[in-house]
Amino acid sequence: MNLHVKTLDPATLSFGQKQVQLPVVEGTENELGLDISRLRAATGMVTLDEGYVNTGSTRSAITFLDGEEGVLRYCGYPIEELCANCDFVEVSYLLIYGHLPTQQQLNEFQHSIRKHTLLHEDMRSFYSGFPRDAHPMAILASVVSAMSTFYQDSLDPTEPEQVDLCVRRLIAKLPTIAAYSHKKSVGQPFMYPLNELDYVENFLQMMFAVPSEGYEVDPDFVRALNLLLICHADHEQNCSTSTVRMVGSSNANLFASIAAGICALWGPLHGGANEAVVEMLNQIAADGGNVKKYVAMAKDKSQGFRLMGFGHRVYKNFDPRAKIIKTACDKLLAKRSIHDPLFDIAQELESVALNDEYFVERKLYPNVDFYSGVIYRAMGIPVQMFTVLFAMGRLPGWIAHWKEMHTSDGNRICRPRQIYTGPTQRPFVPINAR
Repeated sequence: MNLHVKTLDPATLSFGQKQVQLPVVEGTENELGLDISRLRAATGMVTLDEGYVNTGSTRSAITFLDGEEGVLRYCGYPIEELCANCDFVEVSYLLIYGHLPTQQQLNEFQHSIRKHTLLHEDMRSFYSGFPRDAHPMAILASVVSAMSTFYQDSLDPTEPEQVDLCVRRLIAKLPTIAAYSHKKSVGQPFMYPLNELDYVENFLQMMFAVPSEGYEVDPDFVRALNLLLICHADHEQNCSTSTVRMVGSSNANLFASIAAGICALWGPLHGGANEAVVEMLNQIAADGGNVKKYVAMAKDKSQGFRLMGFGHRVYKNFDPRAKIIKTACDKLLAKRSIHDPLFDIAQELESVALNDEYFVERKLYPNVDFYSGVIYRAMGIPVQMFTVLFAMGRLPGWIAHWKEMHTSDGNRICRPRQIYTGPTQRPFVPINAR
C-alpha cells in the first residue's frame, strides 16, 4: 500500500532562456526526487543517466534501503527482526501482500503452496533435452518460461484470481525446478516433493535425497538457508527486479517476467557474485593460500585484480544482510566442525577487510555474497547452484514488484530514451560501388 507522498515546492531548471519548474516529490522516509516526466515536452531535452544510478524509475511501497546508514526494511519491518522471528514463507507473504499474515492467513498460504509443489509430468521430460553440463540458471529460466504453456489458466495480469494462482504456483514449483536441475547435473533420479515438510526442508530433500536410502534434513542447514532466502527476498530496484518490472510493463505474463528476471540475475555482476567469491577462494588456495599476496594485488590498481564479495554498489556502510549471515556462517562452521582450507582463507580475508586501513577507509566490507558463498559450500551445495538459490530467495520480491506495477496509477510500458551518438544521414552506396 502506497502511503501519502508529499509534493514540495518545485525546483527550477534553467537552460538558455528557458526556465522549467520540476516538481519535487518526497517519499515516506524523506527521500527526495525530481519529477521529470514532463521535461521533454517542456524543453525537448531528456536526462542522461548511464546505468540509471541517479534515476528513480518508480514509486514503490515494498522495500526501503538506506545505503549510507546500512538500513534494509521490507514493508516497514527491519530485516533483522524478520530474520529473528519469521521463516521464508511468512516473509514472502509480507512482500507479496504488503502485511504480515494472521495465523489463519499463513496456514492457508502454506497449504496452497504445498498443493502446487509437483511439476506436470510432461515438464520433467524437458530435463532430458538439456546437456548434463547445462548451467542450472539456464534450465531454471527455460522451465519457468515454459510454465506459461502448461498453466494457461493463470496468465492474465488483469485478473486478480489468475495472478494469485500463478503466484502460488511459482513459489511452490521453483524449488522443485531448481532441485531437478541439480539432479540432472549429477545423474541422479528426481525426488518428488514431500508435502509434510516445510518449504526449505522440502527443497533440501529434493536436492540431496536418493531413493536407495533414507535422508534426514539437517536442522542447521534449514536455519541457515531460511536466513539466506529471507535476506535475498528483495532489494529494491536492482537489475533483475527492474527487468521483471520492465518486461511486465508490456503486460507479459508473470511466468515470462520472472524468467527474464532469472536471466538478469545470472550475470556475475549481480546474482553470480557469490559464485565468483568461491572461484576467487579456489584461486588463492591453488596459489598456496597466500592471502597477503592477493590483498596487495587488490590494493595495486595496476594489477587489475579485484577481491570478490567486498563492497556494494548501494551500501556505503556494512551491509545489514551480511551482519545477519556472518553470524549464521560463524555458528554453522563452528557447530559442524567443518574443516575446509577455503574457509580458513575466507576468514583471513574477512579479518583483513574489517581491520586493514585501506579497506576500512573505502568501506569495502564483506557483503552478503561473501558469506552466502561460504555457507552454501558448507551445506554441500555445488557452486553452479548458488545463483539458483539466490533466485529462489528473490522470487517473492520479483512477484511483489510485478504486482505493484500492475496496480499502480502510473503504470505504463517502460520505454527509456537515449542520446544518439551515431553517424548523421549518409548517402546510400550500391554494393558494387563499396
